[in-house]
Amino acid sequence: MIEVTLLGTGSPIPDAGRAGPATLVRTGAQVLLVDCGRGVLQRAAAAGTGAAGLSALLLTHLHSDHIGDLGDVLITRWISGFGPAPAPLPIIGPPGTAETVEATLKAFGHDIGYRIAHHADLNAPPAVEVHECTEGQVWDRDGVCIRVAPTDHRPVTPTIGFRVESDGASVVLAGDTVPCAGLDALAAGADALVHTVIRKDILSNMPQQRIRDVCDYHSSVEEAAATADRAGVSTLIMTHYVPALVPGQEEQWRALAASKFSGRIELGDDLHRVEVNAGR
Repeated sequence: MIEVTLLGTGSPIPDAGRAGPATLVRTGAQVLLVDCGRGVLQRAAAAGTGAAGLSALLLTHLHSDHIGDLGDVLITRWISGFGPAPAPLPIIGPPGTAETVEATLKAFGHDIGYRIAHHADLNAPPAVEVHECTEGQVWDRDGVCIRVAPTDHRPVTPTIGFRVESDGASVVLAGDTVPCAGLDALAAGADALVHTVIRKDILSNMPQQRIRDVCDYHSSVEEAAATADRAGVSTLIMTHYVPALVPGQEEQWRALAASKFSGRIELGDDLHRVEVNAGR
């Protein structure tokens, strides 16, 4: 079984009820954090997980709303790991990830220096192990396998999706993308697809061009559902709602997805949890 928890279902616009984009994937002893938008560690704490317990950080792309709390994850993991010589945090993301991580650690350079000067058991900066990739297998540990494939969020490029497999169960995490062959191939036959969604029927009628621009590089609810249908997945898990999912409108969003996908449809607020089992 793979457990998926939507830590943050929000967007770049701050929302009192929704943290920034982030998803927690737990299977066996492994805890994987996919993206790290604002408020991620508060939501992770509510889900029973701390930064020190992460097995790896997976980044779909480098848009600010998806990496807004990267520094918090790196520093908090560093100061809350009390074992001797903690292993470096694996960070898997598209090209540009290493530069972003390096710049983030540099931005926190004063803080890192203060803590090293103050605590005798902190004698080196946060340890990270960055892997940049666009396609192929990137993880194979303790029965958990992770594969990556390119997605299409242009002009943001490159962007990637992740497929996590464990004991026959499989979950694909799409990130921000329009429908594309890379995601179709990655999601084929998976048990669940976690997909970001927007309401193009609403955004396309907004007066601000910048908001209408959002439509050309994200999937609508219907497009995400159609991707799930083509891939033959059993469950579609929607997240990163734009505009925000308003209480009382859940069935409206669900109906839009159901018009293109006949499987199980999951949506909800932050901390919504879904169990994914092989074959159902």
